[in-house]
Amino acid sequence: MTDMLVDDAIALVPSISGRRMLLGISGPPAAGKSTLARTLVDGVNARLGADTAAYVPMDGFHLSNAQLDRLGLRGRKGAPDTFDADGYVHLLRRLRSEHHRPLYAPGFDRALDEPVAAALVVLPDTRLVVTEGNYLADDALGWEPVRDLLDELWFIDTPEAVREARLLDRHVTGGRTKEEALAFIAASERPNAARVEAARDACTRAVFVP
Repeated sequence: MTDMLVDDAIALVPSISGRRMLLGISGPPAAGKSTLARTLVDGVNARLGADTAAYVPMDGFHLSNAQLDRLGLRGRKGAPDTFDADGYVHLLRRLRSEHHRPLYAPGFDRALDEPVAAALVVLPDTRLVVTEGNYLADDALGWEPVRDLLDELWFIDTPEAVREARLLDRHVTGGRTKEEALAFIAASERPNAARVEAARDACTRAVFVP
């Protein structure tokens, strides 16, 4: 299955130097978006050469915890309004139009639970950017330009039980008690997942991940 998806990603890579395609991967929290995105990038680069593809996560545009505290949004971290959607859209536009110099992108450190500025780089010769996140198909204010900036958008379909087990482990590893983690999943992660699921028809295809 993974090899077939890598083949599909390679088919998107422009044969002409100076062109760049953007592949988006959407799906609910803990569906496996970042794992698939990195697998695709590694697979493309293994076959076509280093830096042919690059990984840029939407999670790099999380608002910092300090900003979330200022806005009173820390308890809803991960909801659409807890990201810098405008910053993400601006980067996608630059990735489409600027091919003459390196472009730096923020990453996200799960151990710190914070975005990290300029953690990633997309080089001028990179012809495929794989970006992933919850809200790539969302039509809320600020997010609505994203879909049209992507050449393809794949939706990861993962069983709810698998996703929630991953979320529980993620939040407990991050320092929450089991009870706190379950409460956060119920209050924030599930509503976010439902929102993402509701937008799946805007995606190009669905990819089932057991």
